[in-house]
This record gives sequence, structure tokens and C-alpha cells, in this order.
Amino acid sequence: MEDGLSSSWGPVTSTDWCEKNYVHSSYIAELFNTISNVPGILLALIGLINALRQQFEKRFSVLHISNMILAIGSMLYHSTLQRMQQQGDETPMVWEMLLYFYILYSPDWHYRSTMPIFLFFYGAGFAVVHAIFRFGIAFKVHYIILCLLCIPRMYKYYIYTQDISAKRLAKLYVATLFLGSICWLSDRVFCKEISSWYFNPQGHALWHVFMGFNSYFANTFLMFCRAQQRGWDPKVAHFLGVFPYVKIQKPKSQ
Repeated sequence: MEDGLSSSWGPVTSTDWCEKNYVHSSYIAELFNTISNVPGILLALIGLINALRQQFEKRFSVLHISNMILAIGSMLYHSTLQRMQQQGDETPMVWEMLLYFYILYSPDWHYRSTMPIFLFFYGAGFAVVHAIFRFGIAFKVHYIILCLLCIPRMYKYYIYTQDISAKRLAKLYVATLFLGSICWLSDRVFCKEISSWYFNPQGHALWHVFMGFNSYFANTFLMFCRAQQRGWDPKVAHFLGVFPYVKIQKPKSQ
């Protein structure tokens, strides 16, 4: 990418994107790709507060926190464009998918203690290997496989959920994933053409925004499904009349 101001972080050592570097500040390589993570942090904070306030299982608090960590890692990566910061963005992506895998499959896992142990060592092993070796397409393929492994269970939850509002959350999850993927691919594949435009639509930044909402919708839908499993009479309510969240009513015995 064509550079603007001088860099405070040294030469680019990570994957570069279609946004011009250091145009607005010598401390922020890609301004739009950096600040576009803020909505994801705020949405994860809303989800965390709701999970804590209604005393959901700790796994959901950890899930919302992992969304925040991922967004912060992405901010550090895009603001510096350094290899170490890129790894600090990509490793939490894998950890987050392992957490989703646990939440989706653990309720029916016959040997429950084995799953968190296996996923912990898998995540730790990946972090070590990823810190030593630099992956390109291999990382993307690995991440896509983890995502695909979660789809059958998400679909099963969807077809067994009768609540219309909860189904709408799942549809919003799919829609934001689809739109975000188009933005990501457009920014990556057509960067040369986009760079010649008078206005860059910042496809990668839009990907961050869509994925912030995508994670929030996914988490909220999973919280609804888990509340159903536990018999907590879940309902989808709306914070400020806009943001959906799960409201539950636990039996007095719980």
C-alpha cells in the first residue's frame, strides 16, 4: 500500500490490507481498520453484562471476554502492521472458535472432562506453533475448518428452536457473516481496482463491524438455546429497543 506519514513502528512485517498506511497518524497504520473494532468491543461488553447480571454459566462470560480480546488484538495488529501483533490477532481467533466448539458440543458429550482438556492443549499447542512459524493460507484454511465444524450444531439448534425472535437472531448471524465475507473478499481480491477509486469503501473495516455484530448475534442465540436446555424460560428482549438480549426466569430451585 502507498504510505503517507512516516511509521512509528518500523517497516511493515505483517499482512497488509487495502487501506493506505499512516495517512492520519504516524502511530496508527490503518485508521479505519483499527477503529472499526470498537463496535465489537462494545457489543461484547453488553453481552458480558447481561451474562453476569442474569448469572449465566461462566462459559458465556468467557465467550464475551474472548470477543473483546480478539477485537483488541485486531486493533493492535492494524495500528502497527507488525508480525507479532498479527499473531496476537490470529491466535485468539482460533481460541475463540475452540470455545464455540465447546459451548456447542459439550452438552451432549459423553466424556465431558475430556473435551476441555483436549481443547486447552490444542489451543496451547497452536499458540506455540503459530509463534514459531508464519502461516499464510494455511491459517485461513485451518480457521475455516474450525468454523465449518461448528455449522452442523448451529443448524441443529436452529431447527429445534421454535421461538421466532431466537430464529431471527440466527438469521441475523448468517446475514452478517455473508455480508462481512463479501466485504473481506472484495477488499482482498479487488484491492488494486479499489485503490484507484476516489473513495475507498474500506471493505476490511466493514468486515470488522459486521463480525462484531455477527459474534453478538451468535452469542445471544447460543445463550437462548442453553437457557432452553436448562429450563430457564428464555425470552428475547431488546436493550434500548435495539440490541437483542436473552432474559431468563430460573426456577426457584436453581
